[in-house]
Amino acid sequence: MQILCLTLPLLRHRNFATVPALMPRLSCPLRPLSFMGTKSIDTGGIILEVIAGDERSDKDACRVASETTCVKHDTLMQVVKNTDCVKEDQRSTADNHRVEIVASGDKVVSDDEEMTVNNILAKSRHRDGSIYRDMDTWWKQDYCIGNRNETRLEAMAFSNPTNCVIRNGTCMEHFPCCMLQILSIKLAKIPVDCRLVELYGYIAVRDDLDPLLNYIVKLSRDDPIVVEQGSLINMAGPKRGIDMMDFTLIEYDMRVKTGEEEKDDLQLIDGASFIGPGIWNQPFTVHIPGDYGAVDITLSRLHSAVEATLEVLVSEVQISFDLSLSCLTSGLNKGIWLFNGTIAESCSLKRSVVAVLRESSIDLKIKIDALSSSSEQHCCSFHAKTHGHDTQEIMSAFAFISVKVTWSTLPDGLCR
Repeated sequence: MQILCLTLPLLRHRNFATVPALMPRLSCPLRPLSFMGTKSIDTGGIILEVIAGDERSDKDACRVASETTCVKHDTLMQVVKNTDCVKEDQRSTADNHRVEIVASGDKVVSDDEEMTVNNILAKSRHRDGSIYRDMDTWWKQDYCIGNRNETRLEAMAFSNPTNCVIRNGTCMEHFPCCMLQILSIKLAKIPVDCRLVELYGYIAVRDDLDPLLNYIVKLSRDDPIVVEQGSLINMAGPKRGIDMMDFTLIEYDMRVKTGEEEKDDLQLIDGASFIGPGIWNQPFTVHIPGDYGAVDITLSRLHSAVEATLEVLVSEVQISFDLSLSCLTSGLNKGIWLFNGTIAESCSLKRSVVAVLRESSIDLKIKIDALSSSSEQHCCSFHAKTHGHDTQEIMSAFAFISVKVTWSTLPDGLCR
């Protein structure tokens, strides 16, 4: 059995380069100096699972079942192997927990293979209230876990700024940055005796821009969705682009409704996990196991990206039809489902926020189906910009569809 040792760095100052160099975004430090430096995360011995990117087969997956992780990075925060980590781990104390990543069998996990650890943080469960205890824990302070409010920042913050400095057609005041894009959320596993389940709860991210909740999924118990194993879970968010300068926290509490009272419901997933440095501009999947099922989150770290806000207006509706709206971003081979429903009258679809690599594009696919007619498909592409907006219009036999994409860079964040 081969052990991959890695160390989890927590040099989190906004101006510290944790990725290949970008133009700096100046902002205040988000945490006290006592948190600047290397920290380790206690996972409480939870069994962790690693999944290869681009949905590789089971034989490419690695099972993790140890009480300690040791992750080491070079000066650019790229994962590197550290053969001395085992000896160091033997000398660790109770205050210096790590999680050991063990590759099953004799398989060697190469440095360039897309692997992500499902690191469920200790004392991060909502159901038993442990996430609200020991609030002096560094990550609970850092990410304002006790504050349950939604992020204060909005999308399109710099879509039309007045302080641009333009040189050779390029804005020198606002820059693309490292962003995280969630591509899909799939119900990977449900209780054995269930075919369809009523699902509710939330999945949200907390980042360095504003550590309050940026909801990806938010479903009330009074209005759950009915899904089966393998179904994609509709994403309501994010509200604005997600920063990926170094680490992002994913927080989740999803449950299966089974009875009249909430206490009788089954816990699907519960806790919080970090998404840290890794391979850029490629999709990968995080497997989150729970008490009564599991969820797969497919996402991508985008190295130099801008925020695109998509707004779709449907008007002049002739007859009722089914509309499916999806997109591909930044040349990735995994799409994002934006809307799937029935249109009976003029309406505006929910706003969608997508990260797009600089010098790349977002490609929108629109599919229209009606019982009394053949289907239609339309595609439109928008090349990434720093500011401004673009529009395209589609006149179909069923309705007039207007697509607007507003471009913006991310702000520097909020000082707390």
